[in-house]
Amino acid sequence: MKNISVAIILLLSFPSLAQLGSISGQIKSETNEALPGASVVLVGTVRGVESNTNGHYTLKALKPGRYSIKVSFVGYQPSIQELTLGEGEQRVANFILRDATELQGVSVYAQSGVKGNTFLPQVNEYTITAGKKNEVIVLDHLQANLAMNNSRQIFSRTPGISVWESDGSGIQLGVASRGLSPNRSWEFNVRMDGYDITPDPMGYPEAYYTPPMEVVDRIEIIRGASSLQYGPQFGGLMNFILRKPDISTKLVVESQNTTGNNGLFSSFNYVGGTSGRLSYTTYYQKRMGNGWRQNSYFNTDHSHGELSYAVSNKLKIGAQMTYMYTKSQQAGGLTDASFAQNAQQSLRTRNWFSNPWLIYALTADYLINADSKLSLKYFGTTAERSSIGFTKAITEPDLNGTRQVDQDYYQTNGAELRYLTNYKFGSWKNTLAAGLRYFNGEIKRKQLGVGSNGTDMNFAIQGLFTRDLVFHNTNYAAFAETILRPSEPFLITLGARLEQIDTHMIGQSGLSATGLPIAATPSSRGRSFVLLGAGAEYKMSPNTKFYSNIAQAYRPVLASDLLPPATTDVIDPNLKDARGFNFDLGYRGEIGNYLTFDVDYFYLDYDNRVGTISRTNTDGKIYQFRTNLGHSVSKGMEAYVEFSPTTAWLKHQRLGNISVFASIAAIQARYMDFKTTSLINGQIVEGNLAGKQVENAPEKINRYGITYTKKGLSVSWQISDIGSAFADASNTITPNAAATTGLIPAYQVQDISGSYKFKKYAQLKFGVNNLTDERYFTRRSGGYPGPGLLPADGRTWYVGLNLKFIN
Repeated sequence: MKNISVAIILLLSFPSLAQLGSISGQIKSETNEALPGASVVLVGTVRGVESNTNGHYTLKALKPGRYSIKVSFVGYQPSIQELTLGEGEQRVANFILRDATELQGVSVYAQSGVKGNTFLPQVNEYTITAGKKNEVIVLDHLQANLAMNNSRQIFSRTPGISVWESDGSGIQLGVASRGLSPNRSWEFNVRMDGYDITPDPMGYPEAYYTPPMEVVDRIEIIRGASSLQYGPQFGGLMNFILRKPDISTKLVVESQNTTGNNGLFSSFNYVGGTSGRLSYTTYYQKRMGNGWRQNSYFNTDHSHGELSYAVSNKLKIGAQMTYMYTKSQQAGGLTDASFAQNAQQSLRTRNWFSNPWLIYALTADYLINADSKLSLKYFGTTAERSSIGFTKAITEPDLNGTRQVDQDYYQTNGAELRYLTNYKFGSWKNTLAAGLRYFNGEIKRKQLGVGSNGTDMNFAIQGLFTRDLVFHNTNYAAFAETILRPSEPFLITLGARLEQIDTHMIGQSGLSATGLPIAATPSSRGRSFVLLGAGAEYKMSPNTKFYSNIAQAYRPVLASDLLPPATTDVIDPNLKDARGFNFDLGYRGEIGNYLTFDVDYFYLDYDNRVGTISRTNTDGKIYQFRTNLGHSVSKGMEAYVEFSPTTAWLKHQRLGNISVFASIAAIQARYMDFKTTSLINGQIVEGNLAGKQVENAPEKINRYGITYTKKGLSVSWQISDIGSAFADASNTITPNAAATTGLIPAYQVQDISGSYKFKKYAQLKFGVNNLTDERYFTRRSGGYPGPGLLPADGRTWYVGLNLKFIN
């Protein structure tokens, strides 16, 4: 590491033998209007800037030579100029951009048109996305409660996304699609800026960390076909792209401060900019409040720093570090009767949760030539998950005795090398994306410690933890995918991924009657497998296309499957890995700047699915049994349509602009043949899961909305219409006494949010979530933070002021 640090310092400080020059200029439209935010790129290099508020740009620290400058701006035709720069020369290159009559391969959104979700291009950075179901959620396009990471609003335009709304603090994200479990988003490969941020994607993929949405530029989602390039997960990729350093100015300072009911206070503060070859950004967020329910409290701190430096015109290096600390009081679950009586009440007063999280990454991008480039990312996580509380069934009262303490410690590190190149095969112009991956993770799991009998967040224990286990997980992967282009409108994708996963467990499984450790039986498991996939895309017009893909998926048995931090679940010790595939067939595109659409049919095959089933023990009590539930199939239709009637039909919009959207999903997630047995009244009763609905899988997930915009004012209303679901694979309707099984009823909830920009540097944000104060819940939990049903928040409001200064 010391040698690497010295090398980096030498690279940054090594002086050029020649005097460096610069290129500057102004970018305008044909009507002589300055174009701020235009992209200025030196073709064939990693260097680029954006024009400032006056349309000016400057490229500094350039060696002598011949350069090709490309300028592009949404809604205008790109322009290229070539010039020769002498030693120490200061050249001026101005650009006048013409209106685009037809744009291909990009999503165009005029100020008065549709500003909803967009789609990824065929090749996105180092990833092939052609032929794949994908969405890009642009946070600037949303009117939403970003201060609280409101998932219902953030994913409103992304069809088929189910959301667990059991954490009103916004600390943790629980989303899924296509009949998969939303449990902390564990069926997605969750990344930030392209690298892993979960404890261990192959061993414990739960998303305990979610970046503040105020700093997220966009969320990239690629459904199951991403398994070829990002890992074998059934759900696909969810990648949070943070706002990059502003490359149009030396200094940007921004502060967003939000308040609301239940003591909400959030302050987000950002500083970033670019000076010559160096770009930087940093932010800090404080978010705290009492929560909507009794015995709820949260206090979170997020901080982040990022640097990038263009060592040369072909090499750029960077570093990122993110730290989160949380303190959260958990209200716990309710029975169905107590929920009907008062959904805000809490029967647990001493449950606390904390998960400090440190993430770091080093990056390097190297442009080999105009057709080939390399990317290297080294990343790691040092984190904890700690809880203390009375975690027995909600039917057992907390008598203020000692509390249970559970703690996890995570240490991970990994690296990904990616290569992208354009190549020819005869007259075909093709693209290849390939890479190598290494990942190593260690989880130290300490459970069932005897904690204090107080009420505060204190993780000290008496004696030893009953369980004290260590999980090691090592993952190697090699992957490659290519685009073959037989003709201009038609392309084919072919890909493969080789995975090697090795897992080991050692430690202590319990304590003897005298308090001595009982050693667990060490276990090791290794598996190697190949995933294959293929896809196709056909352009019906410059901006619309058919797409289809099929790709295999794999889900190894997780540490969290074997020993989850649960209190009432029973685990099958013979769990097996799951495998299957995803298939998509869809049609998407844009028409002008007034219509965006994506309609697709999907089929998800999931064999050896891990899930929960209700069983009755010898005492006649119902408990949750976690096991392989055989074969399940999810299939259905997803559709997203957004339309601006004012842009389509009115030439002059003096009264403002209106856009409406519909995000619709009809999902049929069913189990195939799987025999079951249960004990009822002392008799063994046989059954079968065939035809049963997969748990936590609503059959409809529909969201609709309308946005009105005029000058600086923008207001959005949306309604979420979600179908009923079951908490277990047996499709138990009548809830048990502990409320861990039973029906999760259908619900409808409305939100309204808006903003008003009254100065160049000032914007007011406001909104009401759950406008009609509905009482509903999305989850029944068998473990922490339950057990019991977990109510969603009732009506809440917020108002915030954003200030942004540019120098």
